[in-house]
Parts: sequence; structure tokens; C-alpha cells
Amino acid sequence: MFTIRRKRRAVAAVGAAALAATTLAVGAWSANAGQNDRHREVDLQLLAINDFHGNIEASSGLTYPVDGVNVPAGGAEYLATHLEEAREGERYSTTVAAGDLIGASPFLSAVFDDEPTIESLNEMGVEVSSVGNHEFDAGYPELQRIIEGDEDFEGADFPYLGANVVDEATGEPVLDPYWIKNFGHGVKVGFIGMTLEGTGDIVSQSGIQGLEFLDEVETAGEYAKELKRKGVNSIVVLLHEGGEPVAEDTGHDCESLDGSGVGMSGPIVDIAETMSPLVDILVTGHTHQEYVCSVPDPRGNPRMVTSASSYGRVFTEIDATYDKRTGDIVRSSVTGSNTVVTRDVEADEDQSDILAEYGPLAEEAGGRVVGHIAEDIKRGATRAEEFPLGSLIADAQLWNTAAEDVGGAEIAFMNPGGVRADLLYAQGTAGEATYAEVFTVQPFANYVVTLDLTGAQILTALQQQLPSENRSTTLFLQVSEGFTYTWDKTRTGTDQIVADSLMLNGEPIAADQTYRVTMNSFLADGGDSFAAFAEGTDRLFGELDVDAFEDYITEFGTTAAPLEAPELGRVTVVS
Repeated sequence: MFTIRRKRRAVAAVGAAALAATTLAVGAWSANAGQNDRHREVDLQLLAINDFHGNIEASSGLTYPVDGVNVPAGGAEYLATHLEEAREGERYSTTVAAGDLIGASPFLSAVFDDEPTIESLNEMGVEVSSVGNHEFDAGYPELQRIIEGDEDFEGADFPYLGANVVDEATGEPVLDPYWIKNFGHGVKVGFIGMTLEGTGDIVSQSGIQGLEFLDEVETAGEYAKELKRKGVNSIVVLLHEGGEPVAEDTGHDCESLDGSGVGMSGPIVDIAETMSPLVDILVTGHTHQEYVCSVPDPRGNPRMVTSASSYGRVFTEIDATYDKRTGDIVRSSVTGSNTVVTRDVEADEDQSDILAEYGPLAEEAGGRVVGHIAEDIKRGATRAEEFPLGSLIADAQLWNTAAEDVGGAEIAFMNPGGVRADLLYAQGTAGEATYAEVFTVQPFANYVVTLDLTGAQILTALQQQLPSENRSTTLFLQVSEGFTYTWDKTRTGTDQIVADSLMLNGEPIAADQTYRVTMNSFLADGGDSFAAFAEGTDRLFGELDVDAFEDYITEFGTTAAPLEAPELGRVTVVS
């Protein structure tokens, strides 16, 4: 079983006499044996982050629960310092990541196409990362620019790995599949990087045309064998797919900072249990969860699986013994811990310089007030529920496209995952909504699209909110005012969406009637496995979704009559 505590921290906690006793016990074989072990084995350290999402600024909204209290956490200035302190005294150390380092970023990074984040990670010492789904938000050509740079931007100093991202015509990877870290002195570790197989279902199709995302287990097995043929026996997978800790004992020996999980669930469980035993460690992400778990490999041997929450608020430290004779990690030696990135350390000067360079420029661009709100307008606790901010965005898109010359829309839908931040009353000057705040709510630069759907197709799309073979979770579409229906959870399967309950302004939706429906271009392409929307015809593209939202807030969020959070209940949920 792995331990979540670092070994040397545990040793430091004992007194000098106890330490001496421990040393004697460990070295009890013979002086010669101990000397051989010292030459043959070295201490290896991996530091890991995931799902950073461009959160370089130590904003007041970034917190993490410690002993039941939410404390300020994260920010590149402090993450860099924590990582540097963790590396002290470690000869064989590397810093890695498991994707979504960019994309869905706050305004400070997103307005500059996430270049500030890449510069920050370069300075922070990140040496390798897998891609995640959000690395494809702006399309594969833009990801290539992020990696390689251009005349004004140096690009990433570290390799972005995508072993399972292939050209669908040739089957060849379009990104480096793996990277070998040669520490010197006979110590080398191979890193295979992948995004989740379902990436193609959750990013805009226009940006990934010609790409295919392959099975994670099969891909890892293929490249693990290739690494072994090259003499690399120590293998780590950086995978942008994850799970979550659960209270039930699932036999996976999980530990988390808040003590909430002893077991594990989610897609990563099956992946970890079936992935090639040549892989020694899995560093994961995507679910924004925090865990250090032991999941048996196909041979029944324990194997560490980790994740470090999100937004740079936590980092993972993995310590292991590397056997120079075998060139492999000693599985029984592996320990892991997650550490909260508190702000009680000195700010890193290089990171401060980056913030000082971009901060004023971002403030100038994003500081203008676009409208006023009367209260907090928030997301839901999950993506499986109706929430006020989603309703507001749907209303904004309907209003923006209702006129005949801009779409003639009657209904609007918004995907819950596209709402990335709350719109808060007291975030800056009380009641003022700035462009930066509005942008952070919808940072993906999708277009507003109005298209024809029949009533039958609308029903099918609503049924596709439920889990299916293409998506394991429920996604609750946010709907515009005037459109209502009933979701009866006492029923099973797609019958939960009550077919004869669909109404538009109190009139039944007719299965064979055509309606003009607005959504963002991600949904219109069938994103998040809403395939019915991709069948829509007579498409009319409008402005960017964030611009439509801005226009709505400006129009209806005045000083005299600020916007209020829409009331819930457009969807009647029967539990």
C-alpha cells in the first residue's frame, strides 16, 4: 500500500534517537550490502500539476479547504515557490503535468491567447505535459502555435505529448507520443502523454478536423513496449482523464487532503486496472479532483494514481526509488502526497515579473464596465442541474438572435460546461460587471448559431442529456425563458424526459414542426455528445457568444435597474 506522506517528512518527525534506531534497522544486513544499495539505488522525485487553466493570478476567488476552512490558495507566484522548495536537495527531480494547462482561462491569460500561462510554466520549470481537451479549444493549428511559437512568442519550452491524438488518414500521432527524461548517471524515465479518448466529443469539431483520439489503454501499451525496446523500463503515464475519491472502500487505497475518500470511482479506475503493467505510475487530471490512490495493475501489483485538484491550488509530490541495475522504479518504494499551494511563502520574482507585464494591459482591456447586476448570478454545484447563470446566458442568446434578420430564434440552449465562472456582485466595484468578468464566464470564443430543428429533434437532444455510451455523466442543458418541460426521474431511460411536456410559451412543441433554435457553435457541432444538434439545418452564424452576453448585460443591466438572477423552474424536475 502506498502512503500519502512523504517518507522524509515522516522521518523528520521523529527524534534523533529514534532516527538513529531507524537507520540501524534499515542497514541491518551488512556494511557491504548497504554500500552496494547506495550505489545501485537513487531517490527519484516527480512533482505534478493538472488542470491549471491559465490561473496565473492569485485571485481572491481561488481557495482550498484546509481543516474545514477555505484558505487562499494558488497563483503562479506561490506555486513556483512551493515547487522550488520541494525540489531542494533532490538530485533526480522533474516537474510534469497532465493537461488542461491552458484553455477556459481567466481573462488575464485568455485575452493574450494563453501566452502568459505558457511563459509562466516555462519559468516554473515544467518539463513535460500531456495535452488535455482544453488544449484544443482554439483548434489544433493554434495548439501547434502554442507549442512551437511564432515571431512574437517563443512557445512552450516543454514537450506537449499526445500519444493517442492521431491523423485519421494515416493513424500516425500528430504530437510527440512520449518523452524520455535522462537525469544522467544511468537514470532515465519515459513519459507517455495522452488526453481522454472522448476529447472529440467535448471540443468544437471545426478545430479538430482530421484528428482521431484513440483508446488510452491500447495506446499506452503500444508505447510502453516501444520505450522498453529503447531500454527505458521506468515509465510514467501523464493522462488527462481521471476519477474521484469516494467514501466507499473500493479496494483502491485512496487518500485525500480532506479525508473524504478511501475508494475511487470514475473512468480512470478501469483504465488503471487494465493498462500495461510496464507502466509504473499514472498522473491524471480532467475531473478536478484531488487524490493519491493505489490501483492494482493487471498483474495485481499496486500502482500509484494521482491527481492534484485544479487551478494550481494543489501539487503532487511522488517519491520513489530508482534501481540502476534494472533501470526501473521499485514499486514498493513509491510514496505520494498532495500539498495545498498556500500563500504564506515568498512570491517568486520571475512570476511576479510576468504578472507585472501583462496585468496592466489586461486591466486596460477588461476593466470597462459593461453593465450592472443586483446580486450574485451563479453556476450550479454540478453540471446536472438548472442554474441561474445558465438561464441568463440562454436568455441572452435568444434575445441576440430573435429578430428575423439575425436568426428568428424561438428557443436557446446553453451547455453547462461552457459556463466557467460565477458573475459576482462584489467581485470588483459592487454591482458592476466588467468585460473581464463577463469574458471569464464564457472564455471559449464560440459563435452564436441559429438553426432549424424539428420538435422531434429537440426532444432527442433533451434525451441526450442523460448518460449514454458516449458520455458517462448527466449534462443539464440550460434553457431560455418561455421553453419548459418536465424531467421525471422516477421513470427510466429516455422516458425521463416527458415527451408531451415540451412547451414553448405555453403551447405544446409539435414533433413535426420546425423551430429556430440558438446555441453556441460547440453545441451546434454536436459537442458534449448532443448529436441531435449537429443535424440542424439552415444555419446562420452570429457574433461571438461573449459579445452577445455583453450586449445583453449592457441592454438590461442598467444602474437604475440592474440584472437579477433568473428564477429557476423552467424545467420541472420530479424526483
